[in-house]
Amino acid sequence: MIKGQIKREVKKINQQLMWGKQRDSFNQENNKPKDTFIQDQQLIKEINKVKKIKLREGQKINQINKQKQQRKMFDKLVVIDAKGHLLGRLASYVAKELLSGQRIVVVRTEAINISGSLFRNRVKFSEFLNKWMNHNPRRGVQHFRAPSRIFWRAVRGMLPHKTPKGAAALERLKIFEGIPTPYDRVKKQVVVDALKVQRLRNSRPVCKLGDLSASVGWGKQTLIEKLEEKRRARAKTYHDKKVKQADARKKELAAPALKAIKDKLAQFGY
Repeated sequence: MIKGQIKREVKKINQQLMWGKQRDSFNQENNKPKDTFIQDQQLIKEINKVKKIKLREGQKINQINKQKQQRKMFDKLVVIDAKGHLLGRLASYVAKELLSGQRIVVVRTEAINISGSLFRNRVKFSEFLNKWMNHNPRRGVQHFRAPSRIFWRAVRGMLPHKTPKGAAALERLKIFEGIPTPYDRVKKQVVVDALKVQRLRNSRPVCKLGDLSASVGWGKQTLIEKLEEKRRARAKTYHDKKVKQADARKKELAAPALKAIKDKLAQFGY
């Protein structure tokens, strides 16, 4: 479209130049004064101005189109159910998607699996707790106990979070224990490559992140379990209601009165 507009403008200016030359030849025949060189220079300047303006407009339109395409790609919010995933593998997948511009919500982080027994992971975490500033512990390493914050810290370690790009990627991430109200009605996804079933043998020892956090000082495990029980009960009642409605609809569609109407409609090609 923009190239066509530029061509039209140049055509008009060329026509004006031709008309100017014809006029000059007419003036020469009639011995009239002429200023063709000055007029030609002015017209060339006008052509260059038009070209620059059109190029700028074209660049702006291209930028807007690119932004629209990016929004279409990443408008969708991805909700990941973290139950049964391995911590490091899920964190690496989430970090990569965040850097590409995707918005991600991770729920049920207390059900994330960590390879190794609970005792072994507690020993490793106690070694991590020894890292602190000797003169002022508040300035040193922050030892998060909640499962959501432990997972957040793992993702942060896989991002360049001190640069603007990494900081913007971290802002696109939301992490929760359990499944809070806006996300319990949203379709949730699973990362197959990060599942414990895919990556570990059954004989290997495994512990849950929620159990590790509770043994280290996280005090909200019982509360989360109660809230999850309530959510499951609500989900079951909703599912049962939906199944009943579907069964009632099937029975109504299978009624003899409707069958007769369908047969008549089939005769007419409907």
